[in-house]
Amino acid sequence: MTDEIPGGLKDSLLALERDASGLVDEAADKAELESARVALFGRRGSITALGKQLAGLSADQKRAAGKRINSLRSSLTEQLKNRSDSLDAQAQARELEGPPLDYSLPAYAPEPGHPHPLASSMEEVRSILESMGFATAEGPQVEDEYHNFEALNIPADHPARDMQDTFFTRDGHLLRTHTSPVQIRIMEKSSPPVAVIAPGAVYRQDDDITHSPMFHQVEGLLVDKGVHFGHLKGVLTEFLRALFDEDLGVRFRPSYFPFTEPSAEVDISCVICSGSGAVENSRCRVCSGTAWVEILGAGMVHPAVFEAVGYDPGVYSGFAFGVGIERVAMLRFGIADIRHFYSQDLRFLQQF
Repeated sequence: MTDEIPGGLKDSLLALERDASGLVDEAADKAELESARVALFGRRGSITALGKQLAGLSADQKRAAGKRINSLRSSLTEQLKNRSDSLDAQAQARELEGPPLDYSLPAYAPEPGHPHPLASSMEEVRSILESMGFATAEGPQVEDEYHNFEALNIPADHPARDMQDTFFTRDGHLLRTHTSPVQIRIMEKSSPPVAVIAPGAVYRQDDDITHSPMFHQVEGLLVDKGVHFGHLKGVLTEFLRALFDEDLGVRFRPSYFPFTEPSAEVDISCVICSGSGAVENSRCRVCSGTAWVEILGAGMVHPAVFEAVGYDPGVYSGFAFGVGIERVAMLRFGIADIRHFYSQDLRFLQQF
């Protein structure tokens, strides 16, 4: 079959068979071995160049030359592996021949650990709200549509579902988009009065410097007879001042949520620029010079939510609120990029 290979290609094959083995075996280290591999198998390598010469051959010539080239390729691949293993063994032998370890030397002392900034912020929020009389409740992170949406006055065609871009499972369940379903489950099992907070992880398809596909919330619910918006303002003002600063400015702006009516966005005076709108004569990048930062959403529980859980909205009233723990931690510690929380970078974590 060798005779069927054209003379020029056959000469190239013979020369490569003669020289390639030496190129591999003479590699003194991994860097030289990699150079040998690229010289043989790279885009401009010798084996690659031989393969390109097959295009102008007849079928019989291609068959004979291709078989010879494939055999050479397999042989050289095996040689490269063997040489790599040999170099590894040589390096290990050199390491073992070095000075022995002194086991009497003192070990490196373990570095002290500390809470993650998200964990410490979550604990601080929980501690303040529990001191105000709220009990802590938990619920499943994989929810059904009824508890995550419908019982919260968010039917299938509601535009709020687009705002909470959602991860669904194959059986029609979903990763909860907020911890509000925990409030529904508590009210389904309990009669008023109710005062609970629901901390935990939630999931939405967001991913940038201020949003993460997974983040953490603490939502609160208080239901009883005679609860009004003044109670909501008082509780949240005291909570936020305990969390940040006793002189913190707090303001409420009208907003919209499907499960509360009336609803409000709650702002605090910027903790980075102390409510001045400027840092060192430059516009504060956190509040954009406005002196205010949005911190949470809140409102009076919508009558439709009470009807879904069997509460009489003519007898009972209540308020609900939700705060993002990542936002709290970013403001408390001056962190500009939410992705740092999940980077596992010790240089970041050791700052706190």
